[in-house]
Amino acid sequence: QAQLVESGGGLVHTGGSLRLACKASGFSLSRYVLRWYRQAPEKEREWVGNILGTGDSVNYADSMKDRFTISVDNAESTVYLQMNNLQPDDTGSYICNAYPRFTGMEYWGKGTLVTVSS
Repeated sequence: QAQLVESGGGLVHTGGSLRLACKASGFSLSRYVLRWYRQAPEKEREWVGNILGTGDSVNYADSMKDRFTISVDNAESTVYLQMNNLQPDDTGSYICNAYPRFTGMEYWGKGTLVTVSS
């Protein structure tokens, strides 16, 4: 069964770092655009950034590009989100998405919760 499963969330103090992982199973990441989103309480889902499954062409939301880094490890079928200098406004559920570049199904993970305390 094809799926995405996020991990690595937790509680961190302001200024801290976390590395989130999104493990794919049942399909090849190289044929997808891999996206991270976040959903803060009582706010709309927000795009964080994306990377091609081949590891090329990384893009970030302007508010995060100086602190967040997206990477992919095809050998591990995992896409990562490294988050540094975390702030309370970064609190939310972080969700990964795989969007097919050519044909195929789109997949969503269920999210991993990040809480940044002040």
